[in-house]
Amino acid sequence: MSPARARTSQAAIIGAARDLLEDGGLEAVSMAGVAERVGIKAPSLYKHFDDRSGLLAAVATEVALQLERALTDAVARSGADPATRLDARAVAYRSFALATPRASALLFASVAPGVAPAPEAQARAAHPVLEVCKAIVGSARALSAARVLTAFAYGFTSMESAGAFRFGGDVEEAYRFGIAVLAAGLERGAVDAPDAAATHARA
Repeated sequence: MSPARARTSQAAIIGAARDLLEDGGLEAVSMAGVAERVGIKAPSLYKHFDDRSGLLAAVATEVALQLERALTDAVARSGADPATRLDARAVAYRSFALATPRASALLFASVAPGVAPAPEAQARAAHPVLEVCKAIVGSARALSAARVLTAFAYGFTSMESAGAFRFGGDVEEAYRFGIAVLAAGLERGAVDAPDAAATHARA
């Protein structure tokens, strides 16, 4: 394979687009900018991606798969206790999100039509969270629990990345405290919370 062909691989193009995204935001990711970053002419990119949205969707898919690996690796070192596994995955997510805040946002924000991870990649990224939530609250409420935890983790790390916590203190400790409170609440909720379907039926 020639050096020119290697530079135009999909992996190289996705990596360049992701670097531009982190460096300059969504506006910095253009087909021309990515082509310049990998050292080719812009028309060559269209051999790999139909348009900018397709390229950004590929970036989002790669981010989702990397997040899945980070979450899976974290729990492999955390033991069997569900609360400990949840803490490990939450810490791994925070590290991932703070290292790549703009790329991570592609997993949750609708930035443009067609820009989202591939469904299989989305499912794989969600699985580690659903798995640990199932261990805490059971299958029926695992998705609800995962949504609560994800909303907290994404919201917290988004604020942290934006420099919104200005009153000092240990921000990591606050994050882990929040995760612990949520985990304890979920454990109680698995026993005490009314079943949503049953409540609706009685209303």
